[in-house]
Amino acid sequence: MFALIAALPLCAIDDPVHVENGSLSGAPGASPDVRVYKGVPFAAPPVGDLRWKGPKAAASWQGVRDATKFGNACYQTPYPKASIYYSEPEPMSEDCLYLNVWTAAKSNKERRPVMVWIHGGGLTRGSGAVPFYDGEALAKKGVVLVTINYRLGVFGFFAHPELTKESDRNASGNYALLDQIAALEWVKKNIAAFGGDPKRVTIFGESAGSWSVNYLMATPLARGLFQRAIGESGGAFGAMKKLAEVEESGQKFAASQHADSIAALRAKPAEELLKASSAASFAPNVDGWMLPEDVYSIFAKGRQIDVPLIAGSNADEGKSLAPWPATGKAASFVEQSRARFGDQTDEFLKFYPAGSNAEAMASHYASFRDFSFGWQMRTWVRMQSKTGKSKAFLYYFDRVPPGPDSARYGAFHASEIAYVFENLLPPRPWEDADRQLSQAVSSYWVNFAATGDPNGKGLEKWPVYKESTDVALELGDKIAPLPALHKAALDFFDSYFAAQRTH
Repeated sequence: MFALIAALPLCAIDDPVHVENGSLSGAPGASPDVRVYKGVPFAAPPVGDLRWKGPKAAASWQGVRDATKFGNACYQTPYPKASIYYSEPEPMSEDCLYLNVWTAAKSNKERRPVMVWIHGGGLTRGSGAVPFYDGEALAKKGVVLVTINYRLGVFGFFAHPELTKESDRNASGNYALLDQIAALEWVKKNIAAFGGDPKRVTIFGESAGSWSVNYLMATPLARGLFQRAIGESGGAFGAMKKLAEVEESGQKFAASQHADSIAALRAKPAEELLKASSAASFAPNVDGWMLPEDVYSIFAKGRQIDVPLIAGSNADEGKSLAPWPATGKAASFVEQSRARFGDQTDEFLKFYPAGSNAEAMASHYASFRDFSFGWQMRTWVRMQSKTGKSKAFLYYFDRVPPGPDSARYGAFHASEIAYVFENLLPPRPWEDADRQLSQAVSSYWVNFAATGDPNGKGLEKWPVYKESTDVALELGDKIAPLPALHKAALDFFDSYFAAQRTH
């Protein structure tokens, strides 16, 4: 497949491209055989009275719309400059529901597999324009690549009884997830114009983007909008808040803003709400409509959208997210463990011992990785393999990106993204081993988007996940099957989360 695409003449799709709302003119990528369309509206700006409403249809336009610049990022507090996740600030606005398309298709008669990337950032940060998400390399490998924005934080998840009442679905919050669904509806209607196949759409995302993929597999509203799913370091199989709980939090937030109505809150400037919400927490909720039940229950009953799945996590998730304090002590690790695990603490400490400060530090990182990510991703592939008919594949990414911060961060949270997109960007001193791994990982992802199976010529065989063998594929200095990875410790978390569900 790849050789055939490479042999085609170096000319991109005819421009302008015609979509439902009008015509778009893009620009060539770094390669003339790729064309890029940026800042394409997939919904109306959620401003004014549309703040905290589900996305509405984008307006049509006359003439040819320039699609050579990214749209605004959604309102957020950017990462600090010292953060490993920092990228140059983008213009921000509530008018931010835009997507971007990379295609190397030569005509709109082609039907290339489509990959839709949902960015991470804790549901409070990020955009589809981050340089690591540039889709050119994947487009050259044969997919049509789409990145999207969605509302964040207080704008994406604020719930309130008055909003629930004004909704025709008796629900509020979850606007960010409805934005993602609107983007997928746009893809279904329009992606053929870019040479994409609307019947072969893969959703993929990392961290909060992976939680989003998990929610999208669980919601009946996304049925028929995608045919495969990839989750990188993020699942939502733990306890979820119900609508009444988030409505109560919303009322407290409104009171803190001296707002006696939603109209008063809608009248406030976005900057003011963003600043005021920095200490609050806004999350998806079980609203009875988008999410009829929590994600675990939906998968346990086999009511998820049954599509092929890749899911996995990284070896050092906690080193960037939850660094061990310089003054960290074994005693404080044990104390925090008792607060969380109660009468299961002694069993927890068998897997994550704290006999010294150094041992406690190692256990802190291992337990954070397994509790927050490893268990979620194994649960996801296990539940899909039990209650679904489609195949699931598990991976474990443990390549440490080279650079002066390697020892500090290891195979950190999100480190796989550069490899997935083949965007090994400076200033890291990338090595041949990184380039080879990136070629392999991106090929697995593209094969999966094309066929629903990551395996292909020249790649190490990736076995289908089965609970009985419990095999993940190691993606690192070697690519090889890894049986029973952290099995006993993850089994402990099975029992812990089971106990939580009965409370």
